[in-house]
Amino acid sequence: MDVRILWGSPLPPVKSGVSDYAVELLPRLARRCAVRVLVPPGCEADRIAGLCPGCEPVPADAPLLPGEVPVLNLGNNPHHLWLVPRLGEGRPVVVLHDLVLHHLLVEATVTRGDMAAYAGMLGMAEPVAGPVLARARGVGFSGRRDPFLFPARKAFLEGARAVVVHSRWAAGQVGDDRPDLPILVLPLPTEDPGEELDRASLRGSIGAADGGLVVMHLGFLTPAKGLAEIVGGLAVARRLGVPVRLVLVGEGAAEPILEAAARLGLEGNVAATGWVDPRTLRRLPAAADLGVVLRTPSAGETSAAVLRFLAAGTPVAVGGLHQFLEWPIDAAPRITPGPSAMAELARLLVSIDRERGGTTGGERRVRARETYVKGGHHPGVAAETLADFLEGVAG
Repeated sequence: MDVRILWGSPLPPVKSGVSDYAVELLPRLARRCAVRVLVPPGCEADRIAGLCPGCEPVPADAPLLPGEVPVLNLGNNPHHLWLVPRLGEGRPVVVLHDLVLHHLLVEATVTRGDMAAYAGMLGMAEPVAGPVLARARGVGFSGRRDPFLFPARKAFLEGARAVVVHSRWAAGQVGDDRPDLPILVLPLPTEDPGEELDRASLRGSIGAADGGLVVMHLGFLTPAKGLAEIVGGLAVARRLGVPVRLVLVGEGAAEPILEAAARLGLEGNVAATGWVDPRTLRRLPAAADLGVVLRTPSAGETSAAVLRFLAAGTPVAVGGLHQFLEWPIDAAPRITPGPSAMAELARLLVSIDRERGGTTGGERRVRARETYVKGGHHPGVAAETLADFLEGVAG
């Protein structure tokens, strides 16, 4: 059966994980399905056509064709706001990249002055707490943790025919919300950088040719990514004699992090690359001895940054929460969120430093790469899995 799809997601030039996900997955999906791609506001159809061969770019307001299945990708930020009005069209398959969608709900309603819509959607998603939270926000009171305690995702699934998530934990959460919906756990697809990566050359490109321990963070730089804990753990490890440096790869305000590192005596041992092109982003994690991906609180996202490290054969320390616990511990050692995170990261860095050059260090790298390969994370494998699922729900 040939499935016809109308795909909606952020796309380049938007620099987001979902944008990267889409351009890596769509060309493979188009080998199985007829794919029309909605061109988001601010994007160019010609560029999308070049990035997604086999797909037909169409305007963001293009109507749904008879028999076409809308596949709408939602995340917890304004890049997805333009897709919200389309959720009521054609019973879409909703791809949830975050399990918390409360921030998206606020952007779609409160920031536009529509408190009634906010109260209605939040009340539908959170019948007990929703009306109370809406009244409180209406008079100027809201808590930083409210969105994470009351994720509001059910409000965006009202007209869905099926849901796609990227972790077993996420499937359980959505199943509690909507036990009537088919749910696919799709291993998060990430492009394969290849097995033959020149680690020495990559290390030289980031100024780490001296043989010291390299820790790397990927992604947009925000306090919620655990950067204070990462820098603090690095400082402790250096005082314990570990010759470690930190490389921050991604956009965001690096200056406050570098200033904080200097105050801790880390000047010259923390560097920021800024944004890097997609090909470099796939390969650069191989330069690190350890990746670090911490996020507290978590929006339930399955981190593409974790997959970038694993695909490059680099073990990655993750926050010990929910979906991150599904990774094998030898490839993805856990860091407990909270006050102990700095100490735990420092101890891990001491251990990784001792392992370098030995069999354990090599085994960690092999296990990391195996986790990516055997987990079905290659975009070609993921596209086949998704196409099979869409065929099953198309009717």
